[in-house]
Amino acid sequence: MAPAITPVKTSGRHPEATTVVVIGGGIVGLMTALTLAERGIPVVVLEKGGIAGEQSSRNLGWIRKMGREEHDLPLAMASERLWAAMPERVGADVGYRQAGIMYLCRSDAEMAGHRAWLDAISGASLDSRLLGPADIDRLVPGGTGGWAGGIYTPSDGRAEPLLASSVIATSAMAKGAVIVEQCAVRSLSITAGRVTGVVTERGAIRCEHVVLAGGMWSRRFLANLGVSLPTLPLVASVVRTAPMKGPTDIAVGAPDFSFRKRIDGGYTITQRGAFVAPLVLDSLLLGRRYLPMLRAQWKNVRLSLGRDLVDDLAMPRRWAADGPSPFEHVRTIDPPVNEGLNAEAMRNLAAAWPVFRDAVVAESWAGMIDVTPDSLPIISPVAKLAGLTLATGFSGHGFGTAPGAGQLAADIATGEVPLVDPTPYRLDRFD
Repeated sequence: MAPAITPVKTSGRHPEATTVVVIGGGIVGLMTALTLAERGIPVVVLEKGGIAGEQSSRNLGWIRKMGREEHDLPLAMASERLWAAMPERVGADVGYRQAGIMYLCRSDAEMAGHRAWLDAISGASLDSRLLGPADIDRLVPGGTGGWAGGIYTPSDGRAEPLLASSVIATSAMAKGAVIVEQCAVRSLSITAGRVTGVVTERGAIRCEHVVLAGGMWSRRFLANLGVSLPTLPLVASVVRTAPMKGPTDIAVGAPDFSFRKRIDGGYTITQRGAFVAPLVLDSLLLGRRYLPMLRAQWKNVRLSLGRDLVDDLAMPRRWAADGPSPFEHVRTIDPPVNEGLNAEAMRNLAAAWPVFRDAVVAESWAGMIDVTPDSLPIISPVAKLAGLTLATGFSGHGFGTAPGAGQLAADIATGEVPLVDPTPYRLDRFD
């Protein structure tokens, strides 16, 4: 089961018309709505289940610049600035702490990769720096050592997924946005090649623009409209510990575990080196596009063949707007926890920092990530459908970059000067 977000009272009203409809009540869709509402633009968010019910509440909460490709850095840097200003903007704590992020290396080859990254982004003026074993022992005391070194960015940070979406949604509604839960969008209304509204399970809503921030559901939604979106699923499993005395406030990522402190005093832990890749029909349809990623990450991918394929084949890929859609049959993707991976994470972490041998697991969950072939999101207009903007395919980076991604999506949808150059995120890069 998903961890429970701070409750939010949303609207029971289904409006007949607005200026912008946002499909998807995850954190990217909510940030899009907040941006539009602050600009005085009427906006309605439609969520088939509950807000932040899928990956927006299940992620690790990291907010980082470290490790990002040079052309992806501007969005990460803009998002960091927006996160820092978020408490004042929304009038509540989102758990943002600029406590730093550290990656650890077991080999010189891993260190060489970080050196190459630092060289590649040398013009960005980041505070990232390489660490030796003594630096790691000083910054994260109590470990058993054995590290070849690491890389550390003190200005990176974290926020709390169980707080952030709730307060962002509340602020957006206070500024005029309408958020409707348990209301699936079945299709778009299209006139002369332009989007003029959406068709929901409760009826139609007229609008001038639509932003699709549907996460893992976006590919299926677009395919029904004749638009190809290349994304495949990965599943990550996560552990939350009870409050405990830990070694550091810094978020730490090693090759086979990661941990970061939470504001409740516990830690969020995962097996950073392993994901489950469910084999579904799209794995066959899109697999060739992912071969470079698979070659680079094959040690980290655990293939899963079973119920996922059966469920995928049973779910319609074509449907009419006047009948039930797949989004009404499955309101929330809730993949099973891989307890084996969680146990690996806890063993690996306890071997490196013995204080975690006494950690008490309070909760565990899994989340499904929508991954693109190049691991960059799609924040882009759709050439075939004027009036439709995509904000999807975040490949596990959506929470950290949500403030910038939501603002960029709002900029594109309404013709404003974009927050950053949107070229790296265009849909047509996959043509």
